[in-house]
Amino acid sequence: MASGLNQIYHERQRLQFCLLHSLNNLFQQKDAFTRESLNSVAEKLILDDPKNEIWTPFSLVFKPHHSSVTGNYDINVLIAALEGRGKSLIWHDRRNGASSIDLNDGLLMGIVINVPVRRYGGLWKSRHWIALRKIDGGWYNLDSDLHSPQGFKDCGEVRELLDYIITHDGQVFADELQSTRPTEIGKSS
Repeated sequence: MASGLNQIYHERQRLQFCLLHSLNNLFQQKDAFTRESLNSVAEKLILDDPKNEIWTPFSLVFKPHHSSVTGNYDINVLIAALEGRGKSLIWHDRRNGASSIDLNDGLLMGIVINVPVRRYGGLWKSRHWIALRKIDGGWYNLDSDLHSPQGFKDCGEVRELLDYIITHDGQVFADELQSTRPTEIGKSS
């Protein structure tokens, strides 16, 4: 586990802006992404869509890739935002366990996971974005729902968490510097 926990940047959860917080935590920088920049990415996705949505009064709030009031950004916004920064997102093939992810790969910037959540006594079902990142040689859980980053003791503990997430309807994505690798982790070449 890395030393210097005070130096690790960690944003806390507000509304449904977990993707915004996950990206800033992943990049270890306040305002690496802003609400405005992610909204702009989401709006560009709508304009680039050949099917262009039909406008309704609800379109002011509920948009195809996010909610303009609370955030709640989808995977398309994550992919486009990372590509805009020269990163690529690789969707983990859940048929392969977490052991197929090389946590010591020099191209691996971090891991973004999307998990199902229930809030308010189970009345509200949604999904939540979480960033994991290797900092100063140690892996950290930078979940915006946590009060502070949680360090993992080793790569085995990271894999245990990822295996748990995979078996409980979570999705795992590796964030890498641009490369020519296959689009899925663990996919045969």
